[in-house]
Amino acid sequence: MNPSLHRRLLQFGIAALASVALVACGSDDSDPLKDSSSSKTSSGETIVIGSQDYYSSEIIAEIYAQALESADYTVKRDFKIGQREVYVPEIENGSIDLFPEYSGPLLQYWEPKTEARLSVDVFDALVEAAPKGLNILDQSDATDQDSYVVTREFADEYDLETLEDLAKVDDKLTIGANSELEGRPNGPKGLEKAYGFEPAFTPIEDSGGPLTVKALKDGTIQMAIIYTADPSISKNDLVALQDTKGLFLASHVVPVASDKLDDDAVAIINKISAELTPEGLVALNAESVDKQSPAKDIAKGWLADHDVTA
Repeated sequence: MNPSLHRRLLQFGIAALASVALVACGSDDSDPLKDSSSSKTSSGETIVIGSQDYYSSEIIAEIYAQALESADYTVKRDFKIGQREVYVPEIENGSIDLFPEYSGPLLQYWEPKTEARLSVDVFDALVEAAPKGLNILDQSDATDQDSYVVTREFADEYDLETLEDLAKVDDKLTIGANSELEGRPNGPKGLEKAYGFEPAFTPIEDSGGPLTVKALKDGTIQMAIIYTADPSISKNDLVALQDTKGLFLASHVVPVASDKLDDDAVAIINKISAELTPEGLVALNAESVDKQSPAKDIAKGWLADHDVTA
């Protein structure tokens, strides 16, 4: 089956499980850069760059694309693909050549029973776990860590600081997140194993975006997964509960690349990783969330301020 058709069918199947419509946060679905190719080339081969359907991932992927185009590589953008269960098989089969990933979640995808938790250990294990033909490039200092969040009111009501504290909640407890979380090691079953309680689950397919935040504030759900670099945590006065049992692995921005990238292309991507910082990633995300700037403009501005030439 054609890889693109296979993916679209997978995406359709995942979407059919969702009870809430997909929302693209801070990005423009009519962006002419989506699925587009540049006219420049140095190696004669097109480098296909993918991203999650998540603004942070799309911004970093666009930085990769523009930086490589400036070095005369031919680039095709295949952005907003969806969740890891959809796009990783395309990375593995060579349909996608470069993807901004997150070290811990990707490691847990390939090695669900991994015992690595700290940054260096997770990165080393990820390098070992990567399938043949895929290269894990330099990880960035920038992190976008999964975290379980609750509203300030809910935290105050039950005196919550850690995930352990949720065991004393005597009312209904429901998580809202992308449907894939239900079967992941850090989902409801993982919470039961690590912390002794299993909450209910409801799918909200916007990767911790505005629908998820609204459900939290409305009380439809009591917990959600929102990345720590998401400006909405502070903007909406949400509380990220401490993960004292290490349910979530260290999660640094890390590029996954195919063998198609030559040494010069790899050097450019590694320089981008070296320039990305935790504070810088939050600022990039804020441009998307608060200013509604498109990824291509955010990436262009970031590259103007950072020298990533090989």
